[in-house]
Amino acid sequence: MTGPKTIVIGGGLIGLSIARALTERGASDVLVLERHSLASGGTGKSSGIVRAHYGVPSIAAMAWRSQPYFEQLGDAVGFRQVGYTVIVGEENVEPLTANTAMHQGLGIDVDLIDTTRLAELWPMMNVDDVALASYEPRGGFADATQLALHFGQVARDNGAKVRQHTAITRILTNGDNVTGVELEGGEVLEADQVIVAAGWWSAKLLADLGIDFPVEAYRSELMIVDAGEPLPNLPVVSDLVSLQYCRLEGPGQFLVGNSDHADFAKKFVDPDNYSNIAAEASIEKYAEKLMHRFPGFPDPSVTHTYAGVYDVPPDWNPVIAPVGGVDGLILCAGFAGHGFKISPAVGDLVADLLLEGHSTDPDIPASDFRLERFAEGKPLNSLHPYVGAGEMR
Repeated sequence: MTGPKTIVIGGGLIGLSIARALTERGASDVLVLERHSLASGGTGKSSGIVRAHYGVPSIAAMAWRSQPYFEQLGDAVGFRQVGYTVIVGEENVEPLTANTAMHQGLGIDVDLIDTTRLAELWPMMNVDDVALASYEPRGGFADATQLALHFGQVARDNGAKVRQHTAITRILTNGDNVTGVELEGGEVLEADQVIVAAGWWSAKLLADLGIDFPVEAYRSELMIVDAGEPLPNLPVVSDLVSLQYCRLEGPGQFLVGNSDHADFAKKFVDPDNYSNIAAEASIEKYAEKLMHRFPGFPDPSVTHTYAGVYDVPPDWNPVIAPVGGVDGLILCAGFAGHGFKISPAVGDLVADLLLEGHSTDPDIPASDFRLERFAEGKPLNSLHPYVGAGEMR
């Protein structure tokens, strides 16, 4: 092959989407390095929700640009287009209305709906404390691991190489230029571009170069509930009243996640060593919320729990940008749980940055995702944040 060699560090959704996008556009000699097995990090713990509801316009646009990938791939990535709803109380009617209008301005298929329509979509739901909802009929959920492996297969078919169980000890530079990476055991791989898409571990690789990437590893617990009877194709629910999110998991089963991050700093963990089951107190809290919102479940019971870890920057939004001072080095991390539904567009944006030098989509300005925004005190925040759940939207 001809052309520069590009190394992508990280074989999860983001790294494999980048390799897919680069090779689809003719980039040659792309190598993905994964320290364990593909999709074994944050990707494997994703709740897999497909939605475009974000208060940051560029993130919403990225989710909407990614929507066709899920629709075209369908069963190949486990996509179920059951719809997606955000429900709010009176205190959040104004931001929900403003965000929905912003989404419509971006071309997103979404509308505000009242509680009568919500109850029709979700007959088992208690809507007494719900003031308004926003509904995306094209939303739903899919399987993050299947999507990552699809990206990997496309990249390989287009000439990329993937090395699993290949840990990196450091990124190599010569002056102001990246030159490659050093692997455990001392092997050196030369490259003209290195893309760091290693989630929580990205910060350590950059710190060795004297580059500060502020990111925390935040543990998030999930619970699988058996409803006691088969469930119809109910929409995904983001409940900003009870601060939880819920979606179907299987016949009669439901996945429940937490949107309450008031105790954020208490849940920082070592991403290589954390409990993979929910605490009893969490199960009790989740169950109470669930029974309040869905009293129509005839005989609900918890079947199992697990936990994942978000890579969370100060503003809960990713860095997707060249790293200042080191030519050929790009950081793509800090997705704070948002990476799955925007991963196709993230790959496309990185390909833009490498091949064009800028974003080619006016709705997704590359400047939004600069690393320097943290040091400058210019976080990427929602235009219309929600009371109690601003970080996640």
